[in-house]
Amino acid sequence: MNRTFQVDLRGVVDLLSHHLYSSPRVYVRELLQNAVDAVTARQAVADGAPTRIAIRVDGPTLTITDSGIGLSEAQVHELLATIGRSSKRDELGFARHEFLGQFGIGLLSAFLVADEVRVLTRAAGTPAVTWVGRSDGTYSVGAGERDDVGTTVTLNARPGCEQWFAGPTVLELARLYGGLLPFPVTVDGQRISGDVPWARDERPAGQRKADLVGHAQDTLGFTPFDIVHLNVPEADLTGVAYVLPFPANPAERAGHRVYLKRMLLSESATDLLPDWAFFARCVVDSGELRPTASREALYADGLLDSTREALGDALRGWLVDLARTSPERLHQFLDIHHLGVKALALHDDEMLRLVDQWWPMETNVGRMTLAEFRSRYGCVRYSATIDDFRQLASVAAAQDLPLVNAGYTYDTEIIERLPALDRGLTVTRLDPTDLTTRFDALDPGTELTLRPFLTAAQRGMDPLGCEVVLRSYEPASLPVLFLSDRAAAFQAELRATREKVDTLWAGVLSAFDKPVEDRPQLVLNHRSPLVRRICRLEDPDLVRLAVESLYGQALLLGYHPIRPADAALLNRSFLGLLDQAVPTIEDVQ
Repeated sequence: MNRTFQVDLRGVVDLLSHHLYSSPRVYVRELLQNAVDAVTARQAVADGAPTRIAIRVDGPTLTITDSGIGLSEAQVHELLATIGRSSKRDELGFARHEFLGQFGIGLLSAFLVADEVRVLTRAAGTPAVTWVGRSDGTYSVGAGERDDVGTTVTLNARPGCEQWFAGPTVLELARLYGGLLPFPVTVDGQRISGDVPWARDERPAGQRKADLVGHAQDTLGFTPFDIVHLNVPEADLTGVAYVLPFPANPAERAGHRVYLKRMLLSESATDLLPDWAFFARCVVDSGELRPTASREALYADGLLDSTREALGDALRGWLVDLARTSPERLHQFLDIHHLGVKALALHDDEMLRLVDQWWPMETNVGRMTLAEFRSRYGCVRYSATIDDFRQLASVAAAQDLPLVNAGYTYDTEIIERLPALDRGLTVTRLDPTDLTTRFDALDPGTELTLRPFLTAAQRGMDPLGCEVVLRSYEPASLPVLFLSDRAAAFQAELRATREKVDTLWAGVLSAFDKPVEDRPQLVLNHRSPLVRRICRLEDPDLVRLAVESLYGQALLLGYHPIRPADAALLNRSFLGLLDQAVPTIEDVQ
């Protein structure tokens, strides 16, 4: 035997108020939505029918009257008293996309702010009907008094919800949700609906742009850097993208203002633009995109995916056009939003070409674009971290090695993608240890003379796993370099981490510990006057202190991580040099 589910209306209302809708304020939107759908339905069967929607507020009482299609008594019983059945879709015979509402639960939102909903309605050729629904799940139907076709919904504020029936509040909410509706909508006689600001009409182009700037200021709170017109026929979508005049945080999900059939869906819809387009805020209206059940967000489906891709193409086209027609404006844009463009360049050749030609990067021969760097030097050699660049820039320049700082966000990936534009281009990451092949070795006689010094210096560095090398290189003002290849640097960081963690994690990390053939190198510069004087020291203790001090300076200048052993060495060498420099009491006497 089949049985019918019983529904506790109070439980449904609680579900709606706490889980489906974000705020009781949506009741105004749902009432407007039902009125718009009723007017749309009547126009479809009676061309030239009136299109009026009027809201009136009288103390704790709100009424909304429309000149829509109305309902007969049979439809009232069947539709208003059945949760989840969309009257527009199921009974009036129209396709879903003709209407704003799709889920048949909109009228229930009135119970968020009222205990009773009174509907007076009349369809063409039928008598007027009054339907009264209550939050306890009961309803009654009776004869009504109404001459014209249409519907009036009356709500009385529930105790504690009076603030949602205040005249200014209702006016603000109606203007927020219905400000772009194509029908005349009034609140206490004041019209709140109007034209779409981005519509292509008889306004001069300058006036239209000024209106859009004012629209951005009023709705989004900023004066846009530029305005990009949007049009996606597949989604019946039109609108504008306002380019932010200030940097945006790429990690924040941008919110966009989305209308469906000119009724506001959301002021902060996400997933409308690709992630890289965080520099724009959109205001759009669509006739085909689908809402979620709460009608406060967009439903994720294939149409939304293709729409997002089309909007991304529009913004990409705007950037390409800006590069062609207004290079100065493009420079201004890149100064603000280079992260977004560089993110797009990771997978888009057109944007890669734009970054290559227009975005200046830091190099050891001055700031210049990658295109200019390539034309001057051919090969693109780069440092993958800012610390490596700081350490090696002057040394590489002295060895006639032009070097790009690729330590900023996306720069390494962009440089490694450059062969997509130039198949013959060589891109090389400069490993710090590669520089030693450019340094001059000492002549055999000098090296033999300094062997005792090197032996003492190496003895002091052995506990730190560092090899002491004596070379001659420019600039002479730089006495020492600490050079470590990537594998050695990883193992050093791994060992430092193992020293800090507990036994369990130390055991886990030990699985990654592998022998490294090349140890980090402490490269002393024999052209430095300071190093030459240190090399002449004969006291092994002084040699150890001096080399340890140079080691500490090299770590600091190269922005290398300081391990506990390194910190102890720095402290010991500093105090040891002070002890050597400051005379004792016996020496003074």
